[in-house]
Amino acid sequence: MKFKITILSICLMAFSIVLNAQEISDTTFGSGLINYTAKDSSFSIKFAPRFQVRSESSWDHDGAQYTSPDHTFIVRRARLKFDGFAYSQKLKYKIELGLSNRDISGADEFNRDTPRIILDAVLMWNFAENWELWAGQTKLPGNVERVVSSANLQLIDRSLLNSRFNIDRDLGIQLRHNSDLGGDFLMREKFAISQGEGRNVSEGNQGGLQYTARLEFLPLGAFKSKGDYFQSDLKREATPKLMLGFTYNYNQDAVRERGFAGDYMIRTDGSIYETDQTTIFADAMFKYNGFSFMGEYAKRTADDEIATELDGTTPTGDVVLTGNALNLQAGYLFKDNYEIVGRFTTLEYEAITGASPTEQYTLGVSKYIVGHKLKVQSDISYTTLNGNDDNITFRFGFDIHF
Repeated sequence: MKFKITILSICLMAFSIVLNAQEISDTTFGSGLINYTAKDSSFSIKFAPRFQVRSESSWDHDGAQYTSPDHTFIVRRARLKFDGFAYSQKLKYKIELGLSNRDISGADEFNRDTPRIILDAVLMWNFAENWELWAGQTKLPGNVERVVSSANLQLIDRSLLNSRFNIDRDLGIQLRHNSDLGGDFLMREKFAISQGEGRNVSEGNQGGLQYTARLEFLPLGAFKSKGDYFQSDLKREATPKLMLGFTYNYNQDAVRERGFAGDYMIRTDGSIYETDQTTIFADAMFKYNGFSFMGEYAKRTADDEIATELDGTTPTGDVVLTGNALNLQAGYLFKDNYEIVGRFTTLEYEAITGASPTEQYTLGVSKYIVGHKLKVQSDISYTTLNGNDDNITFRFGFDIHF
């Protein structure tokens, strides 16, 4: 009931803004449903809802033949996004709310058994030249594929590397800085201190804090329209552009199986098992004249992967997901805005996790009608577990982003 009231309130607020906005007729598709700035320039707001719908068909191989397919139709994402500035254009904000089942699932005792509606709620203060301080809940400066919005992907969804090893969102503060190293060479530094247990946690900090540092190098200059943070070379870079990124994440006394996500490692006496987890990423983004390439490497380690009871020897059944992954993705955008994309992903887990090594090959085709704001996509993936069990999955869907 509370969830329904919350969504109704959001819709009424958006409708009220529509009625009172003065320049709605100037808004074009893809630039936000509402763009409003106060007469005294004391604040602004842009409202941009979006959703993704897809179908999925999957065939498993049972050792002799492929089984009958499983078919699924879902609203993968449905979100309400608000951003703008408050009081000064040096103080910006972003709010993003999730409405789909996948967006709001994960209720437990640590968020008072409530839907996890809030994705982002963050202030960004440009307090000095080339310096920004962020505070609130938002994405950590992790692997580039995760920081790219789900609205701006070349394929139907992100890779297996991302789903197993990313560090996602958390609540805390971030410090960001841009440096000019001479000529076209740019460097960006990003640092974060956060709660360490992911988004929408309301019941205290059960473990230690999480520390993240990321460096990005752009030796060939800046991408057009921040193109290093959306997939596909939609801007058709006239000269080669390259970003190289390196992230180090240390989650001290982590209490969940994947740091920010997974089950809490709870003992039979109600206490929580803690272990230090470290995740590193190295990634690259390259674009030139319609061609794009993204490569990522991830590795997660833990001091003690197997959670134990207080006696230190009896396993609880929880295991930290450790291992490494490689993801390579390339695409070419034709002049009629059709794109062909290929992706290869491999996962290698530590034997102690009991997870099988995985390889996945994906081929996709996209049609960009209004860039990433309105597009139709499909892809087909072939996945092997331990070199034996096979799966074929075909997905088809569309994106619309006002």
